[in-house]
Amino acid sequence: MTLHHIRLELARAPEHPHGDAGDGYDLVLTLDQNARLDTAAIAIAPEKTRVRRFKGTQTLAIGQLTRAEDGRWILDLPREDADAEGFRLEDEQFVVGEYVSLAQPGGDMRAYRVTLAQPLPTA
Repeated sequence: MTLHHIRLELARAPEHPHGDAGDGYDLVLTLDQNARLDTAAIAIAPEKTRVRRFKGTQTLAIGQLTRAEDGRWILDLPREDADAEGFRLEDEQFVVGEYVSLAQPGGDMRAYRVTLAQPLPTA
Protein backbone atom coordinates (compact mmCIF):
# COMPACT_ATOMS: atom_id res chain seq x y z
CA MET A 1 0.00 0.00 0.00
CA THR A 2 1.69 3.15 -1.25
CA LEU A 3 0.37 6.58 -0.44
CA HIS A 4 0.50 9.24 -3.15
CA HIS A 5 0.46 13.02 -3.04
CA ILE A 6 -2.06 14.32 -5.57
CA ARG A 7 -2.47 18.03 -6.27
CA LEU A 8 -5.65 19.28 -7.91
CA GLU A 9 -5.79 22.83 -9.26
CA LEU A 10 -8.87 24.60 -10.58
CA ALA A 11 -9.18 24.04 -14.33
CA ARG A 12 -10.64 26.51 -16.81
CA ALA A 13 -13.96 27.94 -15.75
CA PRO A 14 -15.99 30.96 -16.92
CA GLU A 15 -14.66 33.04 -14.01
CA HIS A 16 -11.11 31.68 -14.53
CA PRO A 17 -10.52 31.19 -18.30
CA HIS A 18 -6.94 30.04 -17.67
CA GLY A 19 -7.68 28.07 -14.52
CA ASP A 20 -6.32 29.00 -11.11
CA ALA A 21 -3.25 27.26 -9.70
CA GLY A 22 -3.94 28.92 -6.34
CA ASP A 23 -7.33 27.26 -5.87
CA GLY A 24 -7.39 23.56 -5.19
CA TYR A 25 -6.77 20.51 -3.08
CA ASP A 26 -3.79 18.48 -1.94
CA LEU A 27 -4.73 14.83 -1.42
CA VAL A 28 -2.90 11.92 0.17
CA LEU A 29 -4.44 8.73 -1.21
CA THR A 30 -3.65 5.12 -1.86
CA LEU A 31 -3.68 4.39 -5.59
CA ASP A 32 -3.68 1.07 -7.42
CA GLN A 33 -1.33 0.07 -10.25
CA ASN A 34 -3.59 1.93 -12.73
CA ALA A 35 -3.37 5.22 -10.78
CA ARG A 36 -6.98 4.89 -9.59
CA LEU A 37 -8.23 4.94 -6.00
CA ASP A 38 -7.28 1.75 -4.20
CA THR A 39 -10.68 1.38 -2.60
CA ALA A 40 -9.75 -1.79 -0.71
CA ALA A 41 -6.69 -0.17 0.89
CA ILE A 42 -8.65 2.97 1.74
CA ALA A 43 -11.41 0.85 3.34
CA ILE A 44 -8.80 -0.88 5.53
CA ALA A 45 -7.08 2.34 6.67
CA PRO A 46 -9.24 5.39 5.85
CA GLU A 47 -7.42 7.43 8.50
CA LYS A 48 -4.33 7.49 6.26
CA THR A 49 -6.05 9.66 3.66
CA ARG A 50 -5.69 13.43 3.88
CA VAL A 51 -7.37 16.33 2.13
CA ARG A 52 -6.13 19.91 2.29
CA ARG A 53 -8.20 22.70 0.73
CA PHE A 54 -6.08 25.69 -0.24
CA LYS A 55 -6.53 29.14 -1.69
CA GLY A 56 -3.34 30.98 -2.57
CA THR A 57 -0.85 30.25 0.17
CA GLN A 58 -3.56 29.70 2.78
CA THR A 59 -4.78 26.34 4.05
CA LEU A 60 -8.54 26.69 4.37
CA ALA A 61 -9.27 23.28 5.86
CA ILE A 62 -7.74 19.85 6.48
CA GLY A 63 -9.73 16.63 6.57
CA GLN A 64 -9.84 13.23 4.93
CA LEU A 65 -11.41 11.29 2.12
CA THR A 66 -14.44 9.30 3.25
CA ARG A 67 -16.95 7.08 1.53
CA ALA A 68 -20.63 7.64 2.17
CA GLU A 69 -22.96 4.68 2.69
CA ASP A 70 -24.31 5.16 -0.83
CA GLY A 71 -20.79 4.87 -2.31
CA ARG A 72 -20.09 8.57 -2.96
CA TRP A 73 -16.58 9.83 -2.18
CA ILE A 74 -16.55 12.90 0.07
CA LEU A 75 -13.65 15.25 0.69
CA ASP A 76 -14.64 15.52 4.32
CA LEU A 77 -13.45 18.82 5.75
CA PRO A 78 -14.14 20.00 9.32
CA ARG A 79 -16.81 22.53 8.39
CA GLU A 80 -19.86 20.86 6.88
CA ASP A 81 -20.23 23.63 4.29
CA ALA A 82 -16.67 23.01 3.07
CA ASP A 83 -17.12 19.36 2.00
CA ALA A 84 -16.81 18.55 -1.69
CA GLU A 85 -18.03 15.40 -3.40
CA GLY A 86 -16.03 13.54 -6.01
CA PHE A 87 -17.90 12.80 -9.23
CA ARG A 88 -17.19 9.15 -10.18
CA LEU A 89 -13.92 9.49 -8.25
CA GLU A 90 -13.29 5.73 -8.28
CA ASP A 91 -13.17 5.85 -12.11
CA GLU A 92 -10.70 8.72 -12.32
CA GLN A 93 -7.05 8.19 -13.15
CA PHE A 94 -4.81 10.35 -10.98
CA VAL A 95 -2.07 11.19 -13.46
CA VAL A 96 -0.72 14.61 -14.35
CA GLY A 97 -2.87 16.32 -16.95
CA GLU A 98 -6.09 14.41 -16.19
CA TYR A 99 -9.20 16.16 -14.90
CA VAL A 100 -11.29 15.40 -11.83
CA SER A 101 -14.76 16.81 -11.20
CA LEU A 102 -15.81 17.83 -7.70
CA ALA A 103 -19.24 19.02 -6.61
CA GLN A 104 -18.75 22.01 -4.35
CA PRO A 105 -20.92 22.88 -1.36
CA GLY A 106 -24.16 24.11 -2.88
CA GLY A 107 -23.91 21.64 -5.75
CA ASP A 108 -21.81 23.52 -8.32
CA MET A 109 -19.58 21.10 -10.26
CA ARG A 110 -16.01 22.30 -10.86
CA ALA A 111 -13.23 20.67 -12.83
CA TYR A 112 -9.75 20.36 -11.37
CA ARG A 113 -6.59 19.33 -13.19
CA VAL A 114 -4.11 16.90 -11.68
CA THR A 115 -0.82 18.82 -11.56
CA LEU A 116 1.12 16.49 -9.27
CA ALA A 117 0.87 12.74 -8.70
CA GLN A 118 3.79 11.15 -6.89
CA PRO A 119 4.35 8.37 -4.39
CA LEU A 120 5.23 9.45 -0.88
CA PRO A 121 8.38 8.05 0.70
CA THR A 122 7.71 5.13 3.02
CA ALA A 123 8.86 5.33 6.61
